[in-house]
Amino acid sequence: MKQLFSTLPRNILGCFGGRRIIWHAVAIVLTFILVTSGFDWRYFLATRAPVLRSWMFPAVHMGGLLPIILPFLLLAIGIIAGSTRIRLTGWAVGQAELIGALVAAIYKAFTGRVHPPHGVGADLSHVFRFGILRGGVFWGWPSSHTTIAFAMAVTIFTLWPKLRWLGNVAIIYALYVGIGVSMTIHWCSDFLAGAIFGTVIGMVVGKSFLVSQTGAASSFSQDQTTQSP
Repeated sequence: MKQLFSTLPRNILGCFGGRRIIWHAVAIVLTFILVTSGFDWRYFLATRAPVLRSWMFPAVHMGGLLPIILPFLLLAIGIIAGSTRIRLTGWAVGQAELIGALVAAIYKAFTGRVHPPHGVGADLSHVFRFGILRGGVFWGWPSSHTTIAFAMAVTIFTLWPKLRWLGNVAIIYALYVGIGVSMTIHWCSDFLAGAIFGTVIGMVVGKSFLVSQTGAASSFSQDQTTQSP
């Protein structure tokens, strides 16, 4: 728990620091292009097939439930198995989710984008209500589901470099969530921006906890050496 709170302020600022701010600009410019070119609306019209939506709608629930369950599950497994590394992963994933939710909420509070209609009607893809809390912090740009999913996935990918299959599974999960919400409750640009923000967050948190993980392993090794006859 110490790593969760002691690194939280630094990692929040780190998501906007240095060259990483360029990726925020990329997400904004990409959204502008997709909205003004009409791509968002065309993508919306092309993904209204009932069968396609039935395949993708579970992503909404998965993207909402797994972030709640996974950190506690990893902490429980880490405690039972006596693994400091798994426990650190649990705290890292929890922090990545927290920062992802915060970053998405801040952007939503100022952009106020209208979410897609339930049925095909007027083109709402251009409607943003810029200001403060004009559209709340639950709907809109970027997708919180996608931001959090990619933050989780990239954190795991970074912390377990030798288990590439685990990182790949995490990325596939994030892609399913992101594409799924882009076909149901979000615009395509909401998904892409969330993927960019989430990746940045996951890299910052993952690298931060990787240092803690290495330090914990070194301390354990030193303790073992000291205790040896």
